Order: sequence, then C-alpha cells, then structure tokens
Amino acid sequence: MDLNSDLGEGFGAWKMGDDDAMLDIVTSANVACGFHAGDPSVMRRVCERAAERGVVIGAHVAYRDLAGFGRRAMDVAPADLADDVLYQIGALEAFARAAGSGVRYVKPHGALYNTAAVDPDQAAAVVEGVRRFHPGLALLCPPGSEMAKQAEKAGFPAYAEAFADRAYTPEGLLVSRKLPGAVLHDADEVATRAVAMATTGKVVAADGTELALQPHSLCVHGDTPGAVELARRIRAGLDGAGVHIGPFIEAA
Repeated sequence: MDLNSDLGEGFGAWKMGDDDAMLDIVTSANVACGFHAGDPSVMRRVCERAAERGVVIGAHVAYRDLAGFGRRAMDVAPADLADDVLYQIGALEAFARAAGSGVRYVKPHGALYNTAAVDPDQAAAVVEGVRRFHPGLALLCPPGSEMAKQAEKAGFPAYAEAFADRAYTPEGLLVSRKLPGAVLHDADEVATRAVAMATTGKVVAADGTELALQPHSLCVHGDTPGAVELARRIRAGLDGAGVHIGPFIEAA
C-alpha cells in the first residue's frame, strides 16, 4: 500500500506542515506547484529531499487560488484549465529533474479535486493537461470518479486513492470541510480506518454506510494538526497488520 501526503505547501516566509518529517514516512509526495501554495524554493527543497529518500514525486495541481489555498470553487474554462495543469506539471518537472528524479503522477488539489471528481468537463480538462505533458503519466484520483473515467477514455492509468483522515459521504465523496467532522483527528480512529482500507478495501461513511474503495494509495494531509504523528500511527498500523508499504508507481 502506498502512503501519500500533500507537501511543499509553504509560500515564502509562510510555512505549512513538516515536509522533512513526512518524507521519512510516506512513499509518494504530492508537491504543490505554485497555484494554491508552493514557490520555486519550496518546490526545489521538497523535490531534492524526496529524491534523496526515494519518495515518488507527484504534481499536486490546483486552481489558481493562492489566497484561498485552492479550496474555493472556480469557474475555469476547460481549455484554460488544461493549460494550467500542463504549466504546473512542467514547473515541478524542472525541479524534480534537477534533483535527479521526475514527476511520475498527478493529483489535483482541493476544489479542483472535488469538482473534477464529479464534473465531466473539468475532469476531461485535467486529463487533457496530463496527456499533453506525457500520455504515460499516472493520475491519482477518487475511485469511480469522472477523472478515472476520463483517464481510461484517454488511455492512460488512473490509480484510486482513499483518505485516512477524511470523512466520506454515502456517495463516496469527501464530506465538505465546511461541515463538522469532515477532518478526522483521533489517531486511533485514523489508524484503524487506514488498516481497514488497506486490508479490506472498505471504509464506513459518515452515515454508517460501508463503501468499497479498493485504494492503491492512502492519503494523510500534511497540513492537518498532528499530521506527522497521524502518519506515523498509520504506517505502524499497516506494518502491524502485515501490509507491505511501497509506492503505487515506480520512481523516475
């Protein structure tokens, strides 16, 4: 089972999370590309440290929304969105290549992730941006989502991810962060959910419904309070359950 985290989300003097500590735990790093967070120096540092540790680098692409941390829904024309996705992948690839590695997958962030999960036009635009960069690049996205469907239609791989520290709706979508209980903070609960997802492919939604997600990768957010300890507990729980931990796709 792969463990991924959203990293490189500082900007200038503003810090977010503990990238170094998380890179010692996760096997894939979703690195912010400058649209919702991240700047050239942050991108360089995270790529260098990921490459040193053998952590796979992915482009964490987003709507152009620094002020809202990429969590505000935006009405972006599909053609423009495809260009934005391509631009962000290319920027991160420069730093990944300089570090002796490369971008191996793409995972949308925040509002773009949630919108493209259900909106065929936005999903197709994300997929088109990825395809223009390299048709063999992987997409990390919700299982059964519009992104997964559009990737399959375009003929390149989409891998399913699940969130150890987020609540799910009965429809298999993430509960809005505007609602109480959307983000889970109890380390025991998060670790137990992660082990269940990895060993059974299932998770219990907010209403008690059992969802079959069958994830290739589990995400723990790097900006969640106590993220490092949560990630350690998840990894320890998976190790204790005999789950092999490794990247869902090989490093460049």
